[in-house]
Amino acid sequence: PTGPPESMKLPPVVQRIAQQTEENPAPICVLVVGMAGSGKTTLMSQLQESTMPETAEDEDQEAQGGETATPKDDAKPASSSPKTKAEMPAYCINLDPATLDVPYGASIDIRDTVDYKQVMAQHNLGPNGAIMTSLNLYATKFDQVIHILEQRADRKELSRYLLVDTPGQIEAFTWSASGQILSESLASTFPTVMVFVVDTVRCASSPNTFMSNMLYACSMYYRTRLPLVICFNKTDVVSHEFCMEWMRDFEAFQEALDNARSSEGGEGGGFYDSLTRSLSLVLDEFYHSFEANAVGVSAVTGDGIQDFWKVIQQAATVDFGDYVE
Repeated sequence: PTGPPESMKLPPVVQRIAQQTEENPAPICVLVVGMAGSGKTTLMSQLQESTMPETAEDEDQEAQGGETATPKDDAKPASSSPKTKAEMPAYCINLDPATLDVPYGASIDIRDTVDYKQVMAQHNLGPNGAIMTSLNLYATKFDQVIHILEQRADRKELSRYLLVDTPGQIEAFTWSASGQILSESLASTFPTVMVFVVDTVRCASSPNTFMSNMLYACSMYYRTRLPLVICFNKTDVVSHEFCMEWMRDFEAFQEALDNARSSEGGEGGGFYDSLTRSLSLVLDEFYHSFEANAVGVSAVTGDGIQDFWKVIQQAATVDFGDYVE
């Protein structure tokens, strides 16, 4: 017997990309990951707020949409006719079962399905084990979430951006089977970009912390193969330019390591120091590949959010093609 046609074997995201138009682009899924305390949830709130219709950027998007954009003063038909993607705030999904409250409007929330405290009590688990078990339970029903998203996208009721907030315990999501199932399910349905949020303030205090973050970002890229955007958060406290310089200039990073060692009274040499220097050489190719996908933002003030969306758009249109292939 003959097998199914080749078109049936393709994931839905391929057809969605092929059928998109300038007036109706395919929704972009943004997976927000990062170390605990890096500001992921606050960034999610700022990103959703930046896509609200009242902001100036949405007015610009409506102007670019030309005649297809719905006029603002036509209030009555607005209830019967669907809004354009530019008029819809970002569609947010919360995958952190242990959080008490989120500052953004979550359309789909894992806490509505899985009770984190009950999982911890019934299975005699600690905090991290309960988070991973909650994700495992949620992954068994995640096909229903995908079905909801596909229905909204087909009816053109899904906004331009789909934001996904992940647990602060990053390893519970990125290195678990359930995390792989969730990310691959989203990536097979919509163009998906992974955003690794970096705490710029902590990187400024130690070049070794910067190296640890870059190493983790690199490992996550090879784990998921998804387009990666490095987001340096908290630029309202410390500018991210020194991080960009360390990515561009190997000698600048080596000089920062020398300065850090001298400030510590000559300590930190030996194996640890040589390992950090060697890793900076190993990651040099990684830096060159993802320097264009690095951006600095402030989740508190909103600085750099416009540049963030430009980088996301570029990664979704250019880099995601490599992932599909």
